[in-house]
Amino acid sequence: MIYTLRTTSGREDIVMDMINSRINAEKLDVKAVIHPTELKGYIFIEGNTADIHKVLRGVMHTKGLIEKPVKIGDIEHFMETNVAEIKVDMGDIVEIMGGPFKGEKGKIKRVDKTKNEVTIELMEASIPIPVTIATEFIKVMKKAKSDADG
Repeated sequence: MIYTLRTTSGREDIVMDMINSRINAEKLDVKAVIHPTELKGYIFIEGNTADIHKVLRGVMHTKGLIEKPVKIGDIEHFMETNVAEIKVDMGDIVEIMGGPFKGEKGKIKRVDKTKNEVTIELMEASIPIPVTIATEFIKVMKKAKSDADG
């Protein structure tokens, strides 16, 4: 069965790490722990109900397990990996949408299409800091002027 765990918003990854450590250490019957990035404050956990309760005991940042099971059909859209190819070019101005630099803006200095990553230089930093980030975590704010524009 799949259940929904309420957590402190923004602490989902910490909770998942603690749960996964405990599952491995105690060999509990918990099959999967999933945190959809678009759902703040919630984690889905699949497994034996008794073992789920055991694994959650004393875990910080948990607010409670919703006892009503979730149907896989209700959450599978969160698990689909629809990788939309983002068209980015050198010089584009982007905003970081996730991770430790969320909200920062930067200029693309390198594009790695095979890894779907870009290296950007943060604009508000006093010294240029190159940051490599997956393209799924950026949003293009301003396209660079290309030769065709001019």
